[in-house]
Amino acid sequence: MNDFLRQCVTGMVFGGLLVLAPVQAQEFRIGFVSTDRIFKEAGTAKAAQAKLEQEFSKREKEIIDLGTTLKSLVDKFEREGPTLPEGQKATRQKQLVDQDRELQRKRREFQEDLNSRKNEELQQVLERANKVVKQVAEAEKYDLVLQEAVYVNPKHDITDKVIRALNAGAVK
Repeated sequence: MNDFLRQCVTGMVFGGLLVLAPVQAQEFRIGFVSTDRIFKEAGTAKAAQAKLEQEFSKREKEIIDLGTTLKSLVDKFEREGPTLPEGQKATRQKQLVDQDRELQRKRREFQEDLNSRKNEELQQVLERANKVVKQVAEAEKYDLVLQEAVYVNPKHDITDKVIRALNAGAVK
């Protein structure tokens, strides 16, 4: 009876392996895409960055100029301050504080506007990249494509393919 039981178990295990063999024979393809590299290297991302620089360069220069002017006024006040009458000293000090407050407000508004526009542009780049990732995945029969990972074997990285397709304008 022991031999019979052993033969049955062996037969069941062998039969189970035959059933699993086709499942294991199918290749499960995984790809990885680095969004950081896409944002740095893709032509669409570079174009978005250039567009932002053009859009915000004038305001940035104005803020830098205001900062430079304020610094020179502060330096002048520090030099002349000890010799100024108290009333005039207090008035100039208040003016400098007001100008500094205004400069800080403009810097904050500039940074908020820049961040908002940057997010809009990067979102558009990401949407285009995701379409290309999907196209590459479908064309090359990937089962799964990840965008974030702690470690990726370079053989699974398809970022270069996606960047080339993006640069070639392959978004449909």
